[in-house]
Order: sequence, then C-alpha cells, then structure tokens
Amino acid sequence: MSVLITTEMLGEHPTLSSMNTDLDLTSAWIRSGDGLVGFGEYKKFIVTGEDRFDQARAWWNDQLSEFKINNNVHGSGTGPLLFASFAFDSTSPSVLVIPEIVLGQKNGKSWITWIGDKNQPGLEKISNSSISGEITWQDAAKDEEVWRQQVTKAITAIKDGLVEKVVLARDLTATSTKEIDARTLLQRLEIEYPSTWLFLVNGLVGATPELLVRLSKSLVTSRVLAGTIRKSGNEDRDLALAASLAKSSKDLEEHEYAVKSVADGLAPFCSSTNVPESPFVLHLANVMHLATDVTGVLNSSARQADVFTLIEQLHPSAAVCGTPTEVAKKYISQLEQMDRGRYSGPVGWIDAQGDGEIAIALRCGLLSENRKSIRIFAGCGIVADSNPEKEFAESQSKLIPMRTALDTL
Repeated sequence: MSVLITTEMLGEHPTLSSMNTDLDLTSAWIRSGDGLVGFGEYKKFIVTGEDRFDQARAWWNDQLSEFKINNNVHGSGTGPLLFASFAFDSTSPSVLVIPEIVLGQKNGKSWITWIGDKNQPGLEKISNSSISGEITWQDAAKDEEVWRQQVTKAITAIKDGLVEKVVLARDLTATSTKEIDARTLLQRLEIEYPSTWLFLVNGLVGATPELLVRLSKSLVTSRVLAGTIRKSGNEDRDLALAASLAKSSKDLEEHEYAVKSVADGLAPFCSSTNVPESPFVLHLANVMHLATDVTGVLNSSARQADVFTLIEQLHPSAAVCGTPTEVAKKYISQLEQMDRGRYSGPVGWIDAQGDGEIAIALRCGLLSENRKSIRIFAGCGIVADSNPEKEFAESQSKLIPMRTALDTL
C-alpha cells in the first residue's frame, strides 16, 4: 500500500531555525537563511560496513517506491527528503532519517512537505525558550600533551617518507545540568557563522564550512578547505594574516593534497572539470581558510552516477584523512586513540530526483542520548613542516564555534 507524501507552496517565508510544528525538530540544513528543516521521524535506518553507501541507496530507493508523491512545487529539495549522516569510518554506525514534515526555503520560495493522508500541518514561530543549564568542560591539560605527542609521531612518519599527510582529530566533552537544546545551538551558530552549512542529523549538530559534493541535475560542485589561520580581531592585521596564509608553503602544500584528492575522485565521472590554479581565502568569524571550489559536469557515460556514488568516491578526502588515503587511515587509527563516530563524515540531504548537498561534518558536536552532554571535535592536517604547538592552537580555534555556542546557551 502506497503512502501519500505532499508538497505545497507556503505564502510566508519563515526563519527556518525558529519554526516549529507539533513534532520535535530532528533534522536541519541551513545556509544564509535558506535550506531545509525536518520534524519527527517517519523512518530511520542504520548502516555499517564497506558497502554502507550501497545499503543506503537501496534503502532510500525502497522507501521512494512506497510513496505516492504529490509534489506541487517541484525543484531541488522538494518532495520526499532523506537526511544522512555517515561515519568517518565504515565500521561505525551511519544514520539515515526521513522526517515526517520538512520545511524548505530557497531563493525566496518556501514550501512544506508532509507524509500521510492528513491536512497540511500547522506552523508556529518560537523564540529561544529553552532553559539553560550550567556547562562544565573536561580538563584538557592531559589531552593537550598527549595530542602534541601524536602530532610529533605523525611528523616523524611524514619526514621518514612513510606517509605524505595525516589529519589528526581530538575531542572535548561538555556536560550540562539540563538538556542541551539542538535548536538553540543552531540559532547561535547561525548568528555567528551564516555562510557555513548548519546541520542537524540524529544528534550531530554543527556549522561546517566545507562542502563535499553538491549534485544539481548533472552539475557537480565541491568546496575544498585546507590551511587555516586564526583571526586577530583587527581588520588590518587580519588582511596581513590572510596574505601570509595565501603564501604559506606549509598551508599551500596541505591544501594541494586536499584539492587533488577531490579532483582525482571526480575525474572518472565528470567532464569539463574546473579546478582553479590558486585557492582563495575564506573568511569566517574566527578563522580564515584556504579554499578552492571544484566544479564539473557528469559525463554521458556516468549519468547513472548518483549522490551516493560521488560520496563513496570522495570520502574520505585528504582534507579529513590524509595522503595516501589508506596509509593515512592506518596512522589515524594508531595515533588518535578515539572513535570519530560521524565527525568528519559526509552529512546532508538527498531528494527523490537525485539532487543533494553533502558536506563534511566539521565544527560540530554529538549530543548524548539524554542530551546532557556533548562531544565536540576538531582536526588538523599534519605535513612535514607542521609544528605541534601551532597545530594544537589551530585545533583550539576550530573548537571555538561549538564552545561559544554552548557557553552562551
């Protein structure tokens, strides 16, 4: 028996992070006010293993086959929608969620999608009414020394010619006396980092500046970030810092590895691929990154390639793993001594037409089941010229978005 799913235009243009229904907010994807937010869970599916992307595709296609779609809006992100959050490593659980209700907004057009033979759900705008708890951070003193030792070991391996680049991550846990509200975190992040991709999927919440892949019809886009410098807060000084970042041999080397891994990954599927010769400097609230936007068009022989295919081809990129990939993964396993979970994995949405936007889950945290604690993460690309003290300082900068959002709850 088919399940009715309906999409209708909305006359109003709501602030997505402030809208509510009679179901809990479970999923979100917002950038510069546009995006998608999901409420409730129609279905959820957990995948693990080397074939997890094939499993995800098969499950999504099975769900689509059960829907009777009444889409009166059309366009990317309308109709049935899947939110996905894949783990960094295939042995860890990845999560797929189909919300019961989705609100969407893009280029001045707003819509609502709901599942079931019922009237259009009511909407209401809410303010941040969550009661804040007291946040306590774990003691990071030991963490700092251990992580610096890990970075030193990675640098030694690189200088010995055993690996070219390794991305090492660390985590930090905060506990609260009350439940941590994911919506409030999104709202705080949206204020400070509106140009990032804000996301929420099954308790993983963050604001990432890095887009793994966007597929819109046959157009493929990826934003690659690697190479970071912290802002000073002084405009003139920051301009000088941006110039130094753009000329830094260490950061340019790190960035080149990341861009090459994405360009090589897309090459079998794309024609007319455009890879700029030099990166630009992306300015965020607290840091600057070297960034490159890689674009391409699916070639005729690869038109059957979908978002799942491209995710599998691109993940893990050198920006979150290293080079060569398999060797870098072994060093990550040996040195990090933690499970990244869904941090640095692909996160985003896919629609029934095959369009989708998938980012890399950076600048994020994973809420515990009782919502009274959260693990936040940061990682740094290690190359031969890396310095353990500077890498730790960079990781601290990358923790700031989540730390600030939590500390201001």
